[in-house]
Amino acid sequence: MADDVTPLASLSLTHVYYNPDDPISLLCAWLALVPQALCVVYATLIWSTREAEVALMFAGQLACEAVNFALKRLIKQERPRHVILHGATKGYGMPSSHAQFAFFWAVALTLFLLVRHQPLSSPPPPSSRPPRPRKKGEDEREGGGGGGGGVVARWNADIERYAHEPWSLAQRALVSFAALVVATLVAWSRIYLGYHTAQQVLVGCVAGVGSALAWFGVTYFARQSGLLAWALEMPVARWFRLRDLIVEEDLCQAGWEKWEARRREAELRKEAKGQKSL
Repeated sequence: MADDVTPLASLSLTHVYYNPDDPISLLCAWLALVPQALCVVYATLIWSTREAEVALMFAGQLACEAVNFALKRLIKQERPRHVILHGATKGYGMPSSHAQFAFFWAVALTLFLLVRHQPLSSPPPPSSRPPRPRKKGEDEREGGGGGGGGVVARWNADIERYAHEPWSLAQRALVSFAALVVATLVAWSRIYLGYHTAQQVLVGCVAGVGSALAWFGVTYFARQSGLLAWALEMPVARWFRLRDLIVEEDLCQAGWEKWEARRREAELRKEAKGQKSL
């Protein structure tokens, strides 16, 4: 009867060994899932935004994985001995695919935010636009009534200003720094968990950075030569409604502007309708 039992296998894609008595080891196990989470983010952004730049970045990420696959089989360096003895994972260890994946993502994102992304000049501040219709009692709450009302008014003005402006260079630099920190933590976690040696992780980081720089050059050529513009005119690209706006447009800010304009128009129509009924 025991011979009829089919042995089960583990899906190694999300299978991580860690020390359950060590909180840092648990954190590192979660960090090991960052590449899978980023793939979900890529797919979600491609489907929801249809942005060519996001699709190109994901294509570069897959190309980076192909480079890692080739390098591992070319170098053929084993993982640390204790990992092999415990059967924690299979395959070669040089270079670390997690480190290479994370650093490609972080550097590619940094190059986009700080080099390629050139947002258009900010729209005029809210003070130069037609005033939004105010509801009864709103002026009293925000304008007068002592120092508290003035603070609220200034706070609301700051929020309005932020909502109508694309990310500044400082904000983009902060996001880029955060991405590099995450990539560094992912790379370090592979050493802490014992899946790779420090040398294997370091080579993975270098390979990821090099792949990101090379892919940035490829996409730069595709843009400058008109190849990307030609590809976006293809029937399949138009069928999927692919676009290339994110280079000059802050998607959050642009979407907010569109919604804000519709909201103001609706309020103005409602106010005009109320005045007619009087």
